[in-house]
Amino acid sequence: EYDGERNSEGERHGRGKARLPNGDTYDGEYEHGLRNGQGTYRFTNGARYIGEYRQNKKHGQGIFFYPDGSKYEGDWVDDQRHGYGVYTFANGDSYTGDWFNHNRHGQGTYVYKDTGSKYVGGWINGNQGGAAELIHLNHRFQGIFLNGNPKGPGKYVFDSGCEQHGEYIYSEQAKEEEEEEEEHSYSLLIAPKWKAMDITKVTLWTPSVEQPPSPTEAPQVAAPAQAATTERAAAAEE
Repeated sequence: EYDGERNSEGERHGRGKARLPNGDTYDGEYEHGLRNGQGTYRFTNGARYIGEYRQNKKHGQGIFFYPDGSKYEGDWVDDQRHGYGVYTFANGDSYTGDWFNHNRHGQGTYVYKDTGSKYVGGWINGNQGGAAELIHLNHRFQGIFLNGNPKGPGKYVFDSGCEQHGEYIYSEQAKEEEEEEEEHSYSLLIAPKWKAMDITKVTLWTPSVEQPPSPTEAPQVAAPAQAATTERAAAAEE
C-alpha cells in the first residue's frame, strides 16, 4: 500500500507512506520509485531506523533502534554501519569510533558501564586489536591486543606513580591440555597470563615556582642588564 506523491511516470516520487507485504512501514522521501532522502522505517520486530536513504538502502546519517534496546547513531554506507558512529548496548556499555562494513574497525573507545573502565585503541573486524590502553579506576594497562586479549609486552601504570613492566603469555601447559581434549584454537578459550619483569620506583614531580617571562615582559627584563653594560663602558672611557 502506498499513499503519497508520484511523478509523471507514475513512480513513487516525493513524500509518501508505504506498507510493505511483510508488515514493515516506511514514511519518508522517494525518488523514482525508491526510498531516497530522509525517512523513517519501522520493522515488525520493533526495530526502527530514522535517517537518510539512497536507492532503498540506509546511506548517510541515521539512527537505528534495535529490538533489544540497543542503538546505533552515525554513518551508514549501503545498509552497513560504516564510517564513524556511536553504539549504545542494552546493558549500558557504549562504543564510539570507527566502523567498517558493519564492524568496529579502526580506532575507538569502549566504555564498560558497570565498572567505568574504558578501552581506548585499535579494533580489527569487531574485536579489540592493535595498540591500546585499558583504563581502570586507579590504574591503566598499555600494550597490544589481539582478538580481545592483551598479548606480548606491556605495562601497568598506577595512579601512585609506579609502573609495572612485563608481558602477557599463554601457558604452554594450558595449551597442551586443551589440545588433548579437543583440537581447536586455544587462544579463544584460555586467558593469557601476566608475567611481571620490572617495577619502576615512584617518582615525585614538583613543578618549578619560577615562570618564564611573557613576550611583553622579555624586553623589560633585558633592559637593566643593558643599562649596566652602558654604565661600565662609560666608566672605562673615563
